[in-house]
Amino acid sequence: ALGVPVLLGSATPSLESLHNAQSGRYAHLRLGKRAGEAKPPAVRVVDVRKRPLQAGLSPETLQAIDNALRAGGQVLVFKNRRGYAPALQCPDCGGTAHCKRCDATMTVHGGAPRLQCHHCGHRQPAPLACPDCGGLALQPQGIGTERLEEMLAEKFAGFPVVRVDRGTTQRKDAMEKHLDALGDAPGILVGTQILAKGHDLPHLTLVVVVGVDEGLFSADFRAGEKLAQQLIQVAGRAGRAEKAGEVWLQTHHPEHALLQTLIHGGYPAFATNELAMREAAGFPPFAHLALLRAEAQHVEAAQAFLDAAKALFSPSLPRAELELHGPMPAPMPRRAGFQRMQLLLSSPNRRALHAALDASVTAIHELPEARKVRWSLDVDPVDLY
Repeated sequence: ALGVPVLLGSATPSLESLHNAQSGRYAHLRLGKRAGEAKPPAVRVVDVRKRPLQAGLSPETLQAIDNALRAGGQVLVFKNRRGYAPALQCPDCGGTAHCKRCDATMTVHGGAPRLQCHHCGHRQPAPLACPDCGGLALQPQGIGTERLEEMLAEKFAGFPVVRVDRGTTQRKDAMEKHLDALGDAPGILVGTQILAKGHDLPHLTLVVVVGVDEGLFSADFRAGEKLAQQLIQVAGRAGRAEKAGEVWLQTHHPEHALLQTLIHGGYPAFATNELAMREAAGFPPFAHLALLRAEAQHVEAAQAFLDAAKALFSPSLPRAELELHGPMPAPMPRRAGFQRMQLLLSSPNRRALHAALDASVTAIHELPEARKVRWSLDVDPVDLY
């Protein structure tokens, strides 16, 4: 009504925003080159199958890091998993340390190992022996930023190694202090998605991405979009000034379609392909979702609440305009001691979805079953967890 223009800016816009631009709802302005004289970084896919790895890094990658440092550049080693290792495993029976309050493996932290659940925050000392078989040879499995920091500090002792993740940036101005500590000198940044965007590092000449594969085979329909955005964003840290940049993507699946599309066509090509698949599957932005979540100490209470809510939604609109999926367990059925379930509403028409919500939400509040659970309604959920 006030005629104020709104400008959305991103190198990796959401597929919903792109669809709005393509359908004419948004005007679409494209920037064809980087600021100043900066050139896009060269991207290399590194096949690590059957290669000896040190903390997840191949010999070729380690040599590239050494070359970049000796040429006076800075290196970013990106791993979107904080901690020392994702799991503590017994090699005798294969058992891992699980959180007692969540359906999740506890993450190993620190040189003197301790375990922490990244979902509920529960912490405990690492056990001296396997609780299942009594084995004494418990070993960290997988790679986190702490483990990378430890190995790189040992391997490149003459250069500073700075870790930037949630564990090192909780205090005020911590990020600025970490980057100031590195300054303009050659050195290594080890970090999570905190470093993926929004930082101008003019001396950064090499970005190494460890663990690309974790996002290639997720059940989340948005996983490909999230991975593509993350890779483009972290690649954008390299070569932002006069020095040319390189990006090395380590993977066991070098021929994967998502990687090949990003390398040869960039984010626009990926988005075109992904939008076509979303339309065929009836996923957003070609459908509109709402997620009714419920959690309780006992799963029966959550089930009963969602069953009662589903009965309220069912007569509100014809099935062609509103589909109900569930009730079903959440992808993580137990978190922080609560049993979690969900009901997914889907409609090809946003007005139809909101009409169903408007007609039913007040009645859901008044359900007797609602008093026995914690529940929430998420319209246009970013994830289904």
